[in-house]
Amino acid sequence: MFENIALGFSTIATFPAMLAIISGVVIGILCGVLPGLSASTAVALMVPFTFGMDPVVSVLLLVSVYLAGEYGGSITAIAIGTPGTPAAAATMIDGYQFTKRGEPGLALTTSVVASSVGGVIGALVLFAFSEPLAEVALSFGAPEYFAMAVFGLTIIASLASDNLTKGFIVMFLGLFLKSIGLDPFTGEERLTFGIPKLMDGISFIPALIGLFAMTSVFTGIEKAMATTKSVKLSFKMPKIKRLLGMWKVYLHSSLVGSVIGVLPGAGATIASFICYNEVKRFSHKKEQFGKGCLEGVAAPESGNNAVVGGSLVPLLTLGIPGSATAAVLIGALMLHDIQPGPLLFQTNGEIVYGIFAGLIVACLVQLVVGLLGVPVWVKVISAPKALLLPVIAAISVVGSYGYNNSMVDVWVMFCFGLLGYLLKKFKFPVTPIILALVLGGILEENFRRSLMMSDGDLTIFVSQPISATLLIMAVLSLASPLFFNKLAKKDQTIEESTQTKAV
Repeated sequence: MFENIALGFSTIATFPAMLAIISGVVIGILCGVLPGLSASTAVALMVPFTFGMDPVVSVLLLVSVYLAGEYGGSITAIAIGTPGTPAAAATMIDGYQFTKRGEPGLALTTSVVASSVGGVIGALVLFAFSEPLAEVALSFGAPEYFAMAVFGLTIIASLASDNLTKGFIVMFLGLFLKSIGLDPFTGEERLTFGIPKLMDGISFIPALIGLFAMTSVFTGIEKAMATTKSVKLSFKMPKIKRLLGMWKVYLHSSLVGSVIGVLPGAGATIASFICYNEVKRFSHKKEQFGKGCLEGVAAPESGNNAVVGGSLVPLLTLGIPGSATAAVLIGALMLHDIQPGPLLFQTNGEIVYGIFAGLIVACLVQLVVGLLGVPVWVKVISAPKALLLPVIAAISVVGSYGYNNSMVDVWVMFCFGLLGYLLKKFKFPVTPIILALVLGGILEENFRRSLMMSDGDLTIFVSQPISATLLIMAVLSLASPLFFNKLAKKDQTIEESTQTKAV
């Protein structure tokens, strides 16, 4: 193993390789910051620039863009409450609360540190467990993916623990919206209203931009009209001791993210929400989550950056993409006559281990660039609302249109912006819609596929060990917030009665 590590670092120890890593990190961060440009879009945009490059240099550039793109989305999520990438929606839950109370530096610093640590751990997992993790991914069938989707949806119980009913209403609304388009099995139209562009369903990125970016514009306009007092922003960063004290959060979330990254189709968004939920579940300060808790920023950021290393496992060992971005990377590798798969380790070992080493170096570059950029982002947030809101609105329109070059996506964005505004107005949580849009397709397709495999026998979901375990975890995930809420109320009642007796 150590020989392979040495081979990897010696492969990238050239000026072109290091320049590619640094350039990739800067480009990835800038693309992640812009709502509508996901990591996969950023990598796809960079592929034409790799023509004529050395294979190792070109792959290092694309992998660095992939890694930094996942981090970049957290900057706007924290700064203006608008996730630059889908995975940053989980980071926004706690991250934006710091900006609201004038301390964005705390969340921005935590984000870049957690992202870099998560990326390094993901790369180490890639080094050590490529083949075993790939075998785990292959053991997932339709029942397992359905159970994973159910487990993912139960996270709503934690995210909306204050009002579970509202949380599930919004979730079912999201599942209903996800059903728009062509039936995945029969090809029949569902709720398309004769609009051809809706046959592919509601585009996720425009919906996400609408729910967060346009919603923030609408609420910002309302607040500006109400003449609210502006919050003074500080450059304050968390102390090193505080950052180091979250090592358990980094480690746990990075390992979870790495495993989820291995599973084809799961991706960084699911990893972010699962990591956020698991850290909140076992935290001693659950009441702080959602109100501005650094652990709530560190968990999703560690998880979504660890996904990068995990998603490269099935790509390099089996030739199976673990995410949309990994699928773009497969195409880029083939452009340079590199065939991913089991023989890659024998035929192009220096490229494989160069990618592993390049990921670690990219994480360190990301840490430096990210920390240097914190004061810049704080200054951007400090811009007057009269200037900032039109800029956010303009980026939202351009990002939505550019996603598919379609005005339908712009209208989708505006409709979801109005929906998000109304949900906020009536104190409904917005996050369950995102989870439903991400997991709805996986849930429906694998449920129906499983029933086709078993001739309608529902026991297929509990007869498989992995799916049964995931369903049990889903039940526990759903029940635990209710149990802890009951316990907290009981403790409060005992405390109040003790105080009354003392008086």
